[in-house]
Amino acid sequence: MEIKKIGVVGAGTMGNGIAHVAAFSGYQVIMRDVADELLQRATKTIDKNLQRGVDKGKITEEQKKEALSRITPTTDLSLMKGADFVIEAVNEDLNIKREVFSQLDSLCPPQVILASNTSSISLTKIGATTHRPDKVIGMHFMNPVPIMKLVEIIRGMDTSEETFSLTKNLAAAMGKTPVEVNDFPGFISNRILIPMINEAIYALMEGVGSAEAIDAVMTLGMNHPMGPLTLADFIGLDVCLAIMEVLYEGFGDSKYRPCPLLRKMVAAGHLGRKTGQGFYKY
Repeated sequence: MEIKKIGVVGAGTMGNGIAHVAAFSGYQVIMRDVADELLQRATKTIDKNLQRGVDKGKITEEQKKEALSRITPTTDLSLMKGADFVIEAVNEDLNIKREVFSQLDSLCPPQVILASNTSSISLTKIGATTHRPDKVIGMHFMNPVPIMKLVEIIRGMDTSEETFSLTKNLAAAMGKTPVEVNDFPGFISNRILIPMINEAIYALMEGVGSAEAIDAVMTLGMNHPMGPLTLADFIGLDVCLAIMEVLYEGFGDSKYRPCPLLRKMVAAGHLGRKTGQGFYKY
């Protein structure tokens, strides 16, 4: 099956990044979100990120224009019936994803693969919502999508070998490095990363050190490019909490219990960079 047109459902941070990379790789892209203002913001972000490449001499102005011309923003989900491959990038909430996949299953031709950019939720559960669980797969891009090379390719229980192979090849065609992962809560990346962040929040709550001290130990002592609390603010504390909840529920192990301080900060609306305040002020 030849893929020429990719649908991206959700134009937030991850969705617009996926649309950017797909369009720059030569694919026609249908980028859908629920409101025109969200689509306008996404298009401006893609334009700005492509312009960075132009300014650095990595791409030409013509390449930027061509990439932007391949993206069709829309609020109409029914346009996904014209896509050859669809990637969902909506909020990290099982019920929302199930609803989207149920709608896509009804709209898209039976041969179309439905991929999810979920960072922690079971692909088996998502696939069971559809009549094509063999064609449901995880395609977890890393943030920021235009820069990060890794894509976790996650098989659900019923994902076919053909679906896996086609998705892996698509990731490679988009300039990414696909890594095969099985369907466990948090997969590989967030099963390791988010508990580390959660432990850093416990260390802060218990007064082991200040946010600056904790981040300095991990950047200077462990050679991490970004401290765990700075990274949490970058990811979004609500996203970190949602993933910890998935891990805690999925494994039933107290080592995955979300830190009370994390819960409190999310309840207060201190979500990190996107709200201007998290462990640091922005």
